[in-house]
Amino acid sequence: MLRSGTIIMIREKAQAGKSSYAIGKELGISKNTAKKYLQLQEEAPAKIDRPSKLDAYKPLLHTLMDSGIFNCVVLLERLQAEGYDGGISIIKDYVHPYRPAKHIPAVRRFETLLGKQAQMDWGICQYEDSSGVIHKVPAFVMILGASRAKYVEFAARCDLSSLERCMVNAFLYFGGVPETVLTDNMKTVVVGREAGKPIWNTQFADFAVDMGFVPKVCRIRSPQTKGKVERLVRYVKDSFIPGRSFQDLEDLNRQALAWCRSVDSRVHGTTGEIPLQALKEEKLRPLPAAAVLEKHRWESRLVTRDGLVSFDGIRYGVPWQYSGKEVRVRLCGGSVEIYCGETLITKHESRYSRGRIVWLPGQYTGLSERNGIAAPPSQAHRDDAGVEVRRLSVYDELIEVASNG
Repeated sequence: MLRSGTIIMIREKAQAGKSSYAIGKELGISKNTAKKYLQLQEEAPAKIDRPSKLDAYKPLLHTLMDSGIFNCVVLLERLQAEGYDGGISIIKDYVHPYRPAKHIPAVRRFETLLGKQAQMDWGICQYEDSSGVIHKVPAFVMILGASRAKYVEFAARCDLSSLERCMVNAFLYFGGVPETVLTDNMKTVVVGREAGKPIWNTQFADFAVDMGFVPKVCRIRSPQTKGKVERLVRYVKDSFIPGRSFQDLEDLNRQALAWCRSVDSRVHGTTGEIPLQALKEEKLRPLPAAAVLEKHRWESRLVTRDGLVSFDGIRYGVPWQYSGKEVRVRLCGGSVEIYCGETLITKHESRYSRGRIVWLPGQYTGLSERNGIAAPPSQAHRDDAGVEVRRLSVYDELIEVASNG
């Protein structure tokens, strides 16, 4: 349906004697549309042609538009300075047909060779769990530039440790590592710039060396240089999340992976190929050794005095003997595994409700409280030395000696 301002323009031009074809050409509509609205006017009951508050200011309005001013707030201010006391809506309706078409700047399309590049980013999504609670979670997305194969993983955090873990999972999913990984200037990756070049976070730089890829950042304020992943973030928000129900974060990731496989099994609109089939042709670098991959799945934590380890907003219990010690934690197949050195000290089913405490059965067995400080049960000291046994007459003799003294 046309805006009221356009309909008024059709009628004004018809009153000036112009044909439906000429009106349509001037207003950018078909002649049939122009004819339809003219017929509606003829069929409509006669109305009293009331003057508009804007009529006296139309010459000034056209003068302002001819000078390139189309911002209706500015136009309202200019007209009010000349005595106009009407609203802004009538100005918007009148100005709309005269607005020039928006100029969309041309950009160069970036295409990459097989195995050369992946693009990655974070997006913030919302989902509703089975209890009706709304959760806001970061979504890690990565797409291979040539095949358009996609990987999506939701996380509890978007810090560097989570980024490394998600990237490792993406490389495992793709079956290899691309030559370069393009990202924006996220603070977990780039800590600053010097002479226009990025200063990489040391931990991330070490990770890139271990994985065997070269990190690159897109130019500042030039998101189109990683447009593939920008579109993927929108695609996840608009196509994957709506209309689905999720039990928790684990279920969310399970469905996200299935969605990636489903989407990548269809012909891609740009490449004309099926991404999962094209993925087989990607010339990716081999995956690092399993020990290198596993190294970046771990996070270090300090056990609290009361025997708890914090991970992804949940506190997990460990045996009290490890209180105050540094442990390693990893998320593995829906479980949280906690190691001290190379020893697995406990394993919990992962939880996703922040602030919870997951206790370990028998966590404090053998522990007692002493002066408010957790301590192992004290052992009473026993002196096993023999005790001399004397006859009672000896004590009588001692008393007699003391009396005579």
